Formats: sequence, structure tokens, C-alpha cells
Amino acid sequence: MDVLQLFVSGLANGCVYGLIALGFVLIYKATEAVNFAQGDFMMLGAFITLGLTNDQFWGLPFWVSVPIAIACMGAFGYLLDMLVLRRMFGQSQVAVVILTIALGFVLRFVAGVIWGHQPVSLESPIAGKDVRFGGLVLGLDEVTIIIVTVILTVLLYFYFNRTKLGVAMQAASQNQLAAYYMGIPVKRIHSLIWALAGAVAAVAGILFASKGSIDPSIGLLGIKAFAAAVIGGFGSLPGALLGGIIVGLIEPFASYYIAAGYSQIMPYLLLFLILVFRPHGILAQVHRKKV
Repeated sequence: MDVLQLFVSGLANGCVYGLIALGFVLIYKATEAVNFAQGDFMMLGAFITLGLTNDQFWGLPFWVSVPIAIACMGAFGYLLDMLVLRRMFGQSQVAVVILTIALGFVLRFVAGVIWGHQPVSLESPIAGKDVRFGGLVLGLDEVTIIIVTVILTVLLYFYFNRTKLGVAMQAASQNQLAAYYMGIPVKRIHSLIWALAGAVAAVAGILFASKGSIDPSIGLLGIKAFAAAVIGGFGSLPGALLGGIIVGLIEPFASYYIAAGYSQIMPYLLLFLILVFRPHGILAQVHRKKV
């Protein structure tokens, strides 16, 4: 039973990491830029939901706050690309990386000013409740995280493979110039991808906030999610989810079987080994380009 509970707990955490990693991969595939503020997008989505839901702030019903927060983060991602990142066109990718790192600091500061730097809890209807399967006791929040991640993964699959906009996003990510000549509005597609990354990050933030207290520093979980994206394959959407699940599972089992001082390093040790023996990740997508 202990092993099963560790597995479910790790799987739930891994789903959150995987959703954040999805944002990394979505933006990288479309623009070849790395958004190091993706973890802070997750943090901001969690705090927007908290601000809308908790009685000390707006006090809206949880199920009303969730779609509003997701829409807000989608709009934030769209406007960020349209108003800021487009002006970086022609600059090196290093400049974009530095911009997103700075944006992460700004978002954590703003969240601290508005909601404080002390840990606070989201008033979620799934927090603190248990589900029993025989002798196995699981948190309702963990089960919900796994179910929502599965549903979201299926929806994203059908979106990218069955809708015109999803196919256009894939085309723009694979060859921007060819997509432009075929009449696809590449700039708008890029903004929509940033919006989608913001919305997915908001879902991850809401799920994570339902597990326990949050503070602005949870944005630094983006570092683990980045490691998960690299482990799974930085150009692969399924790889991002797989990498997140692997990192999530390593953490509880390492804490259970290894001394605490060593268990925290295990995900990064795995990242190191992956980079040495399989640099493109587990589900690598390597495309050769003719010059």
C-alpha cells in the first residue's frame, strides 16, 4: 500500500511537471525560444484562481473562477507575444531567454505584492478529501490531477490533429516560411501558441494549488519542468508529459529509499545521464536540415 500511495503521489506531481513542460515544448517548437517564465505562468494562474475564489478576496465559486483564470492566462500569453516578443524579432535567442528570466522575477514580485509572500491555500472543493479503494487511501486532489491531465492530453491530441487551427500550428512550428507561403498567419499562430501555453500553465497551477499551500516561489518549479522536458525530448509533446511523470515518480521513491540529502538531486542526476547518453531525450524528434 505504501508503494501504491507513493506511486499515485508521484504520478500526480509528475502530471503537474508534465503540464508545465508542455508549455516549454509548445513555445520551443513554434519559435525555437525557451520560455523560462513558464513556471511563473503556472504560479500566476494559481494565484489568479486563489484571488478569485478565496473569501478574503473576491469570493467567487471555484468552478466560476477556474475558467476565468485560464482565460486570463491565455490572454496574458497572447498579449505578451503580440506586444513584447514580436518587438524582439531579429534578436538572438539568448536575448529572448534573458527576457523571459527577467519576466519570471517580475511576475514573482507582482504576485508577492498583491497576495503576499507567505504560504496561502486555495479554497478548493477537492482539497483535503480522500478517496478509498479497498485498503488504499488516496487524496481526491491527486486523483483529480491525474484524471484532468489525461483528459487535457486527449483534448490537445485531437486539437493538433483534427482541427484546422491545430494543423496550422503544427505547420508553422515545422516550417515557418513554407507555412507563410501557404497563407498561414504565422505571427498570429505564434501568439495563439503563447496563449495556449499560458492556459495550460494555468491548469497546472490550479491543480498544484489544490494539493496544498502556495507562495510566489512555486514559480521555480519551472526548473524541474524544464528538466522534465529535456529528459522526455525537448521537441516532443508526449516526451514532455513522459519526462514530467518520470521526474514526479523519482522524487517520492528517492525520498523513501534514499537519505533526504541525496534524494533531491536524483531528478537532476537523471537529467545529467540523459544528456550524456541520449542528448535529444527519450522521445527525441531530430530533423535533419539541408543547407
